[in-house]
Amino acid sequence: MVARTSFETRPCPIARSLDEVGEWWSILLLRDAFQGLTRFDQFQKSLDIAPNILTRRLNSLVERGLFEKRAYCERPLRHEYVLTAKARDFRPVLLTLLAWGNRHLAPEGPSLVVVDTADGRWADPVLVDKETGRELDSGGFTLATGPRASERMRQRYRFSSEGSGLPLVENALGQEEAGSR
Repeated sequence: MVARTSFETRPCPIARSLDEVGEWWSILLLRDAFQGLTRFDQFQKSLDIAPNILTRRLNSLVERGLFEKRAYCERPLRHEYVLTAKARDFRPVLLTLLAWGNRHLAPEGPSLVVVDTADGRWADPVLVDKETGRELDSGGFTLATGPRASERMRQRYRFSSEGSGLPLVENALGQEEAGSR
């Protein structure tokens, strides 16, 4: 078996996020937890997963702060796994992943959809900017380095926004690039 590379210390938030939840069983466990499953036997039945793998995945999600492990029975001791605030923050990512899968991997039609509980209509999840409400896929958005970016990351994500209406961005040397601020 090949050892998995850890991205825990990488500066990129996408890489670090994959380190937290990128293992497929973890994402499926989160999906099921959002649907109300909390107990080992419920997860095992839903996912048809080997007990040893399920134990490892649940323990990992507890260690990473995505599930809280709570006793619900003393004799025999049994635990449930409850979503934390950190896990609840992952829900929009999960819903967006579902929408992407329905658009690109389900030519025969979706097998799972997001439904508005108030009226039963299907919803089509999109990511929007919290401040403007604009869809992030609409253009006019790109990745840029933040204040804690390393020199290497600043070099990788240099961009020119000439004509895009974006503010100027300083390059890795602290100099303003043409069309960038």
